[in-house]
Amino acid sequence: MVDPLLAFPDVERLIVDFLGDRPELTGVTVDNVPPAGFDGTQRVVLVSRVGGAWVDDLHLDNPLVELEVYGPDKTTAHTDSLGMRAALLRLRGTTHGTATVTDVVEADGVRWLPDYNRLDANRYLTTVRLSLTPAQAA
Repeated sequence: MVDPLLAFPDVERLIVDFLGDRPELTGVTVDNVPPAGFDGTQRVVLVSRVGGAWVDDLHLDNPLVELEVYGPDKTTAHTDSLGMRAALLRLRGTTHGTATVTDVVEADGVRWLPDYNRLDANRYLTTVRLSLTPAQAA
């Protein structure tokens, strides 16, 4: 018997869609690509899967995701980072499209990380590891 193909969820889109609707991030653009004209001073959260692996025995996808939070000044970027952090932990136990989020764990909490490609940027970085149970294709 052949196992059905797995339908892996798009973790970047899952996080973008979830955070984009959160009141903690009102006025913040959340996406996996920078908006047009982005120079690092806008209120933006950029979401990027940077690693992780499928755990076959547990039927879990464990993506490692970086969230870059930018703002017009360091204080705003930090405040938005803390809002993003609190909102992101609310993903636990939720289902989005083809995935159920069984856990959200910080791998590296909110930290200041200057963006050397955008000299006026104010950026904080957070790295999280999610545990996702993907739906199986028929």
